[in-house]
Amino acid sequence: MYNFLVLNGPNLGHIGKRQPEIYGSDTLEDLPEILKNMMGDNASEISLDYFQANSEGAIIDRLEQAREKKVDGIAFNAGAYTHTSLAIADSLAWIKIPCVEVHISNVMARTEDPIRQQSLIGKQCIGVIAGFGILSYALAVQALYQRLKQK
Repeated sequence: MYNFLVLNGPNLGHIGKRQPEIYGSDTLEDLPEILKNMMGDNASEISLDYFQANSEGAIIDRLEQAREKKVDGIAFNAGAYTHTSLAIADSLAWIKIPCVEVHISNVMARTEDPIRQQSLIGKQCIGVIAGFGILSYALAVQALYQRLKQK
């Protein structure tokens, strides 16, 4: 059994309701079914834990807990902290858990605010998946699973 953390930063507690024109109408509650359909029989090898916080400190605390609990991988949508938080990037660097940076929208196409095109946490992640709505999380978990299976 592989244990994955689906971690969300500020303003992501209302995925599916918040700005559906940007983020879509699917919710994190849809994720297990999406994963089951995507991964078939392998879906039974995955356990998901969900956490969302609007505060930077709570996210860092949860990352440290993930290390203590021996979480196998993290699908992490840091929201606006992606672009601003050295503290979260530092936490990712030292906990040494494979992490995939996740974005619901294609942040590179978000030209209304160029800061959204930079990531401070990306250097600490094994990959980035963006622009596929809620499916971005499922793709991140699948990538983590495949990477761990190869080891």
